[in-house]
Amino acid sequence: MRQDLPAYIEPGTRVLCLYRVSTAKQLYHDSNNEADIPMQRLRCREYAESRGWTIVCELQEEGISGHKVRAENRDKIQMIKEYAQQKKFDIFLVFMFDRIGRIADETPFVVEWLVNHQIRVWSAEEGEQRIDSHTDRLLNYIRFWQADGESQKTSIRTANSMHILTEQGYYTGGTCPYGYSLVKSGRMNKRKQEVHDLAVCEEEAAVLRLMFHLACTYGYGAQRIANYLNGQGYKNRAGENWHPATIQSILRNVLYTGVLRSGDTYSPVQEDLCIIDRKTFGIVQEMLASRSRKYQETRSAPINTRGSSLLSGNIFCGHCGSRLCITTSGQGRPRADGTDTRRTRYCCQTKTRKHGLCDGQTGYTVHKVDKIIDSLLHEIFTKVNSIKREEILREWNRADLLAKKNHVKKLRLDCVKAENELEKLREEIVRSLTGESVFSPEMLKSAILAQEQKWQSLCQALKTAEDDLNGSEDYVSNFTGKYTDLLQWADLYDDADMAVKKTIVSHIVDRVDIFRGYEIRVRLNISIEQFLNTIERIS
Repeated sequence: MRQDLPAYIEPGTRVLCLYRVSTAKQLYHDSNNEADIPMQRLRCREYAESRGWTIVCELQEEGISGHKVRAENRDKIQMIKEYAQQKKFDIFLVFMFDRIGRIADETPFVVEWLVNHQIRVWSAEEGEQRIDSHTDRLLNYIRFWQADGESQKTSIRTANSMHILTEQGYYTGGTCPYGYSLVKSGRMNKRKQEVHDLAVCEEEAAVLRLMFHLACTYGYGAQRIANYLNGQGYKNRAGENWHPATIQSILRNVLYTGVLRSGDTYSPVQEDLCIIDRKTFGIVQEMLASRSRKYQETRSAPINTRGSSLLSGNIFCGHCGSRLCITTSGQGRPRADGTDTRRTRYCCQTKTRKHGLCDGQTGYTVHKVDKIIDSLLHEIFTKVNSIKREEILREWNRADLLAKKNHVKKLRLDCVKAENELEKLREEIVRSLTGESVFSPEMLKSAILAQEQKWQSLCQALKTAEDDLNGSEDYVSNFTGKYTDLLQWADLYDDADMAVKKTIVSHIVDRVDIFRGYEIRVRLNISIEQFLNTIERIS
């Protein structure tokens, strides 16, 4: 309550004012539709003075949505009710009634509650809100029902505007993402304020590329990337250590491929904003997805890339289906000949923890299993190196793409021909109506309908064929990309450290099931298997 009160205040003239803005930006700056708080305060004080009222209390809500936040969750509304019960004021004054709130099934009853407690409710712009009659109550409800509707329309308009701007490739505001800086665009918004665009900040972009490199090449997770960056002295924008949650969010942010996003709306690729290539980003997404709890039972990617085993995370007992875990026994002291005394094994959790029945072995020596997988990978790399890219593309162009391209070309010609025939029939019906044609309008109408159906059918067939062709071209692109991946992995594999080897194995091998006697069944990643099948067909 205000302390600078006059000695005597005439009964019935004590005023409590409420000022509210929906966003923090409206606190001191005028918006499109709502006055800011200084303006609301000035208008209410002038109005009270003109009527001889005395303001005894002024309350303000900053950044509180009257459409989304209900009265029981608004401290100031609860305070106003408490003051009303204590008879501390007589008049409740706002700039406009929608400052009280915009919830149709609630705000009218807040007003009615105040009036029933002998508080007169006034707006400096709209006058007094009374509920003396049924009509007053109806008008009270209609007023806030309209305000509720306007809030919903504003929300929809704002969302639509954001989606449209995003589709056009414009940055729509918010905190500047790491890796970018804000630059003036020269464009003005409706409030006559200059808006900003994003530009790549090369210093931060270098750190981002390092994060994705660690994730993609070495299989590092967010925690391990954070530990690495912090250990190397890299700091975030605030000058503090990196947190794994922040890195997890960065690794999932499609913006770094140059694609702006607003909800479910995505922009075309903005090449000037691209920091991470789509291929690297896709590999990292697959890795993150396969490690999530959702895929805990089926994931094939290694849950981590530490240790000296190739298959942690994607090797299973062929007898009971349980995932095998790594166990180490022995003291680690070398023998006299210098060999290690430790024994590392892939162990069946069902067997070791007695979770259920399993007729398989308890464990399998790591170096024996890894030697088999290592041999398999070298066999794959040899096959890949035995064929040239030109042979793959020639096979696809000969066997698939060429036929599809010819089919699309023919359908396009057929569509043009059918459309021309349709236009001729439409011109003929004009001549028929003027008596210049040998055909009657009824005959031509039937012919036009039949030709329209033929043309539409051809257009639909063309669209289907084009989609099929585009899909095949994408497949060939992915296919040749897989060829490039395998060549790179083949070059890297033998000289790579264990973390890189494990990551390469996880990209090639989807699952390994092992049985008694070291019988192994390997399921390859489906795209790798398709690639190898094509190589077999070509060779």
